Amino acid sequence: MSWGTLFVAGLFEIAWAIGLKYADGFENVPATVATVVALVLSMVLLARAVETLPVGTAYAVWTGIGAVGTASLGIVLFDEPGDPVRLLCIAVIVAGIVGLQTTAA
Repeated sequence: MSWGTLFVAGLFEIAWAIGLKYADGFENVPATVATVVALVLSMVLLARAVETLPVGTAYAVWTGIGAVGTASLGIVLFDEPGDPVRLLCIAVIVAGIVGLQTTAA
């Protein structure tokens, strides 16, 4: 259950990070509100997950999910570079996330 909670927390991290782009320097009020809500939900769910998961592992996985999701959506939504080296780096982060999850106590 904690891993699922952590995964959803990571999805909300992606949402708030992408939301920052749409918030346009907090000028876009609806996007700003959605971003803040996603940020709060992400933190609350992370806090729940670390009640039973090792904090270092949970935090690394949470940030990894956010980094991979945000970088991937940046490529898709904002035409950010998707060159092979960048994709390889994203794959390395995914490998780290999987490794941390499979070796967590």
